[in-house]
Amino acid sequence: MAVKAFGIVSSPDQSIHVEGLQDYRPIGAFSFLGRFRVIDFPISNMSNSDINRIQVYVRSRPRSIAEHVGSGRHYNINSKRGKIQLLFSENSSSRSIYNNDISAYMENLDIIQRMHQEYVIIAPSCMVYKQDYRQLLDAHVASGADVTLLYHKVDNAREYFKNCLTISVNKQKGVQSIDKNLGTANTKNIFMETYCMKRDVFVELVKAASWTSSVYTLSDIVNIKCKDMDVRAYQHRGYFATLTSLEDYYNASMELLDYDIASDLFRAEWPIYTRTTDSCPTEYYDNAKVTGSFVSNGCLIEGTIDNSIIGRSVVVKKGAVIKNSIIMAYAVIEEGVHIENAIVDKWAHIIHAKNIRGEIDAPLYIKRQDTL
Repeated sequence: MAVKAFGIVSSPDQSIHVEGLQDYRPIGAFSFLGRFRVIDFPISNMSNSDINRIQVYVRSRPRSIAEHVGSGRHYNINSKRGKIQLLFSENSSSRSIYNNDISAYMENLDIIQRMHQEYVIIAPSCMVYKQDYRQLLDAHVASGADVTLLYHKVDNAREYFKNCLTISVNKQKGVQSIDKNLGTANTKNIFMETYCMKRDVFVELVKAASWTSSVYTLSDIVNIKCKDMDVRAYQHRGYFATLTSLEDYYNASMELLDYDIASDLFRAEWPIYTRTTDSCPTEYYDNAKVTGSFVSNGCLIEGTIDNSIIGRSVVVKKGAVIKNSIIMAYAVIEEGVHIENAIVDKWAHIIHAKNIRGEIDAPLYIKRQDTL
C-alpha cells in the first residue's frame, strides 16, 4: 500500500541524561561510529520507508541538530513533495518536568492537525535500529488496532536497558501495560518508543494527556488507555541499541566494531544517510598500527589504535596508544599518552595525563575542549 503516514522524530524524556555528552548537545546529535549522528537512523528509516514528510522535535540546545539536519536534502527525501520540519518547544529548561513530549506536541498541534496523511509514525532520537515502517503500518492497518507499539525482546534486561520502558503483551499481541525496566528479570519486551496510529487518534491522546496532567508523556497516556483502547505490539528483529546512558552509548559503539553485528545494521539496500563533510583521506605514518577500528577521514595517525572509534580530523602522535575507546572529532592525543576504555569528546587535547584508563563497564569521560 502507498504510505499514508507522516513521521515524527521525538526528543527523549527529560528524565534521561547521558553524563557528560549531553551537557553539550541532545542525544540525537551525538556522534556515532565517527561518521553518523544518532538522529540519522530514525530519519533514514522514515526516508527508506517512503515517508517524506517528517517533523523533528528539538527541546534544548538545538544548534547541533538544526545544523546537521538542515534542509534534509541529504536524507534522500522527495524534493517536490517531501519536507523535514524542525519544531521547537518554547520550554527551554532541559531538566524541567514540564518539558516533555506532550508539551512539545501541544505547542505544535495546529501543524500536526494540518498534515494531510492519515497516519503518523513516531520514533525516538535516542535509539539505533533499522525498521521498514511500511511493514509496521501494514500490520497496524490489518489488525484494526487503535495504536501499535514497536518492541524488541531482550534476554539481558537485568544489566542493560535500565532507563527504558517495557511492555507486557498477551498471547494475541495485545499490550496490557507499559512499565519502567526495574531490572527484575532478564527477559523483557523493551518498548522502542515507536508508535503507529491514525493522526486523529494521536491528536486525541495528546489532548487527553495534557488535560489529565501537565507532566504526562505520550507513553503515560497510552499506558492508561490500554484498558479501553486496542493497543497492539509489533516485534522488531535485528540490531537494536538504546543510548540513554554513557555506558549504553559506549557499549553500542564498541559492539558495532564486530563486523557481523555491523553488517546486520548497515545494509546496501537500506542506506543510513548523513550530512557528509569533505576532508582528506586519513594519513597513516610509518609508526602507525591500527587494528579492529573505525577511523574517519582527515586524521593523522602515528600511534597505535586497537578496537576503537576515531572521529574526523583526530591527531594521534607517535607512541600514543588508544584501546577500546571513542575519540571524537578534532581531538589531539600527544606522544606517549595511553588511553583505554574512555570517551574523549571533541576538541580535547591530551598532553600531560599520560595514563587515562576507565573500566569496560564504566568508561571514563573526557570533557569537550578540555586540556589534560
